[in-house]
Amino acid sequence: MATDESFALQHLPHTANAPRAAARARDPLRRWRIAGLILPLAFLALIEWLVRAGVLAEHLVPAPSSIAETLWQLGGERLGRHIGVSTLRVLAGFGIGSALALLLGAAMGLSRRLDALLDPAFQALRAIPSLAWVPILLLWMGIDEAPKITLVAIGAFFPVQLSVVAGIRGVDRKLVELGEVNRLSPRAMFTRILLPASLPQIFTGLRTGLSLAWMFMVAAELIAATRGLGYLLSDGRETGRPDLVFGAILLLALLGKLSDSVLKLIEARVLSWRDTADERAASRSVR
Repeated sequence: MATDESFALQHLPHTANAPRAAARARDPLRRWRIAGLILPLAFLALIEWLVRAGVLAEHLVPAPSSIAETLWQLGGERLGRHIGVSTLRVLAGFGIGSALALLLGAAMGLSRRLDALLDPAFQALRAIPSLAWVPILLLWMGIDEAPKITLVAIGAFFPVQLSVVAGIRGVDRKLVELGEVNRLSPRAMFTRILLPASLPQIFTGLRTGLSLAWMFMVAAELIAATRGLGYLLSDGRETGRPDLVFGAILLLALLGKLSDSVLKLIEARVLSWRDTADERAASRSVR
């Protein structure tokens, strides 16, 4: 009997993962995903037609072809410099802010005393708009890169910290009791039960923090920058060029989508062990 049980345990992960692997091989939502990519292109084509037909005023809503021509005239080197500077600011600020949020959020999730001490201040700081931070950071840090990266870090910090605390506090009580019955040490309890169970919510906070990092980056570059996509927005507004403004907005949307897709791919790899309702639905559709 022991031999049969050990044989079953050794082969259980392979059999359990078989439907999941088949679901990945044959995506039942492939047509819908393709339609999701076509939809924004169709929207841009509609705007192009409305502008060319005179329904929309081009000085208010430029045609997508005019936006593409403007971006082309900027030159690949100059445009790439603006994109690269903004991307580096987001990556640096998001990395710093999310790292601090993971550490403090985990400490607050594990200690109710620390949570009671810090939560009121964090909630008050979280309510401060991004533009309100700009004059303070400029006063403290000058006009170099430090205030911009700090502002991005502030934007990424609070959603990640909130998701970590909520994720740890939301772990099923039965899982915690199971760890206590098996006499797990506090470190083992965190690494083997609390952290894996809270990872889905933590990744949701990371994705939210990443989107806010892009928003806070624009707020920083609108006021105190000579390079970056936020600077292009400000320059287009001051020179009365809506094509430049909309071009910067489209680039921000594209970069935000790409960065979120990368984080979503990492989430899928890290959480591949989950057996969720979505995975079951995909398995049934393959069968």
